[in-house]
Amino acid sequence: MGSGWRGILGFDYGIVQAPLGPDISGPELAAAVANAGAIGIIRLPDFPAPDYVRELIRKTRSLTSRPFGAAIVLPFPYEENLRVVLEEKLAVLQVYWGEFPREWVQEAHRAGVKVLHQVGSLEEATKAKEAGVDGIIVQGREAGGHVIGQEGLIPLLPRVVDLVSNSGIPVIAAGGIVDGRGYVAALALGAQGVCLGTRFLATEESYAHPIYKEKVIEMSRTDYTNVFGRARWSYAPQRVLETPFYSGCKNLPDQETEENQPIIGHSIIHGVHKDIHRFAGIAPNPTATGDIDSMVMYAGQSVGLITEIIPAGEVVRRLVAEAKDVIRERLSDFQ
Repeated sequence: MGSGWRGILGFDYGIVQAPLGPDISGPELAAAVANAGAIGIIRLPDFPAPDYVRELIRKTRSLTSRPFGAAIVLPFPYEENLRVVLEEKLAVLQVYWGEFPREWVQEAHRAGVKVLHQVGSLEEATKAKEAGVDGIIVQGREAGGHVIGQEGLIPLLPRVVDLVSNSGIPVIAAGGIVDGRGYVAALALGAQGVCLGTRFLATEESYAHPIYKEKVIEMSRTDYTNVFGRARWSYAPQRVLETPFYSGCKNLPDQETEENQPIIGHSIIHGVHKDIHRFAGIAPNPTATGDIDSMVMYAGQSVGLITEIIPAGEVVRRLVAEAKDVIRERLSDFQ
């Protein structure tokens, strides 16, 4: 098994770095992942900012000569930002939380951009297949951040694999995967790659606040909730760390939103100054000030397996090496 082991979509490895919001997967992280031969993805703003998006792309290109991608969240205005992605001819466009019509997929293909659609159900996967996407990321309920589906990865993943088995569309597993064991488990279920969010959050290059990174290393419990960001995105439940702050307010009444809560800090998100209200869905980046411990901290269920902050390239290298070891040392007797 050489450097091309389990590569997908023209990349060396079948490893995708999930887009971490709101701007935690910036140029430094995406470039580091790309330089290691995996698929690095910058998270684009949830508001129209074409000039800023072009700057993000060009800054990433200054840090890597390898291909990389960008991600948009479909419920928010995205057409202006998407146009820049196509004009800049990025390798990959990742879309999430909604339908991405065949017309847009075809336009991306005309620009030479491959489309990855992240889904949380068989129904969504069916629509993505019909739209002609180049890859489908199957997100299980174990995943951190905003989680669209209700099914666990193990029951959902093979169903999607079977659905697209005659199409040649690679399926990528997401949710609770942080090491080579999870990589091999996903391959056994029929996936051709894996997508990791929380593991890449806890890297040197991620744009997460140092306190946020420390919590990911220290803590092992998460919860699935709708406490954060209700006013801005009311139908988007999320998986978060069970921090002391969250544990004390997880039963927040449904009528309460961040809009009627006090400001607990400030941050600069994609170049825009933001007031952070209590229960806002804004995870802290290094510009965040104020009560960091009371801000939302997204993380997946396997957070307890992450024990150190390492370079993103090392994450890629370890995943491949560990997966090879699992296959060679633990599964060879089954051959």
